[in-house]
Amino acid sequence: MTVERTVSPLAAQQPQRGFLPVPLLPPRGARGFPARQRSAARPTPALPLLLVDATAALTAAPALPHSLLAAPLLLAVLWLNALAALYRPPAVPAVLDELPALCARITVSWCALAALVAALSPAHAPSIRTLLTGCALQTAASCAGRGLVHWRRRRMLVRNPSAALVVGPAATAQRVAAAFLRRPECGLRPVGVLADDPAGGTGLPVLSTDEEVQRAVVQNGVRVVLLVGPVGEHGLLVRELVEDGCALWEVDAGVPSYDPVASRAYEETDRTAYGPSEGVPGKGITRTDGPGSTAHAGIGHWSSPRTRTRTRTRTPHERIAGFSCRRLEVGRRPESPAKRALDLLVSGILLLLAAPVLLACALVLRLSEGPGVVFRQERVGQDGLPFTLLKFRTHRPADEHEAATRWSVAGERDMSRFCRFLRRTSLDELPQLWNVFRGDMSLVGPRPERPYFVAGFSRTYPGYAARHRMRTGITGLAQIQGLRGDTSIEDRARFDNAYIDDWSLWQDICILLRTAAALVRPTGS
Repeated sequence: MTVERTVSPLAAQQPQRGFLPVPLLPPRGARGFPARQRSAARPTPALPLLLVDATAALTAAPALPHSLLAAPLLLAVLWLNALAALYRPPAVPAVLDELPALCARITVSWCALAALVAALSPAHAPSIRTLLTGCALQTAASCAGRGLVHWRRRRMLVRNPSAALVVGPAATAQRVAAAFLRRPECGLRPVGVLADDPAGGTGLPVLSTDEEVQRAVVQNGVRVVLLVGPVGEHGLLVRELVEDGCALWEVDAGVPSYDPVASRAYEETDRTAYGPSEGVPGKGITRTDGPGSTAHAGIGHWSSPRTRTRTRTRTPHERIAGFSCRRLEVGRRPESPAKRALDLLVSGILLLLAAPVLLACALVLRLSEGPGVVFRQERVGQDGLPFTLLKFRTHRPADEHEAATRWSVAGERDMSRFCRFLRRTSLDELPQLWNVFRGDMSLVGPRPERPYFVAGFSRTYPGYAARHRMRTGITGLAQIQGLRGDTSIEDRARFDNAYIDDWSLWQDICILLRTAAALVRPTGS
């Protein structure tokens, strides 16, 4: 059920002892920013908008045939507005943009209430005139109140814009920063550019060291990070900014073609680019309250803003300063209780059923290979945290360095016939059921790898670090797609992230069934 069999291209490129393991997640607080000097995040307008809609519903309540009907009307309107994300307005809110959605939900609420009253008490059913009057009053009151809230918010954005860092190639970042500075009504004030190349032309200062970034964050109270391209070596630094409360936005700095054919191709690229996974390793991209609000942090590795991980509910783009922007909330994806229950149930049953096989394999290995039947190795698990993976020992490396840095030992001539049988049938993986039972791994998930290779792959392949958003597994979507042995690491990362983005319990069951079918024709590990 594992995939690594041949020499990794990374291992071939890196010197054997010159490429040191780098932890995917550094210890929290090891290089943080002074939080007490940071500006506080702006309050979101959700509560004022809720109060406005509630007041508007009560304003139209006198048009109802009975005052007791005001409560269900209020609940219906608030519920429908919440489903439509009307309490999470865009970065630059405008009441006219919300007017169609408001009118539709108010009308639906009144019609549903009228139908309920007519069904329970036909004599008190409201007339068409009453429905029209109530809808008009509530819509007018809601639009007036929301218009006032949005007007105050826009004034606040102009008077107190959020300081922002623009991250990406220096030339592109300078161009985007200049465009935002020319549009103060957007509420964003770029104060610096974070880029690998300090030669970015004229404009804002280009920050290339951690000390310069920390100074800019403290002095300017940076609250927003704008991603306009690959972040290069600053991925962990951007992650720390997000963890310290900065909102994270991706900005599409490209200019689409106006040719109809090219435009369709551009839109198709946009739809597929947000598919499985070559970018932000967050456990989701969700829309929130604009450039002044806070974001939840996730694993630190970003690439191009055109290749972002998507969630099951896709977030719409917003237009800010003429750019297509998307608010990202990168965080640790909460594990479904159903997934953990499936892991406990299946791994527990398999451990009981496979106990005789485990004992037999251990006994044969002890007699034929000597002591040290179980092989223990450090692997990188969820959120980049290490754990000890268990396997049956089928090969004895020359030293610990070889065990940590050699890609695979499959096909070794000095491996005994029984050890080759264990690897060919994947029976050497059976002890990992205990890793699943104790919570180190899951039955289905990205395959865990050693820190040496995780550090290198995370730098080389976009989206590889994003695989660690979820608990690693014995088998996964990449494995059932044939990505085993000498196959593309980039493809594996893409399928692993696709699995995480589209996770469902049924998908786990399907992968387990397909893995069981593949074991009938084993190809080894």
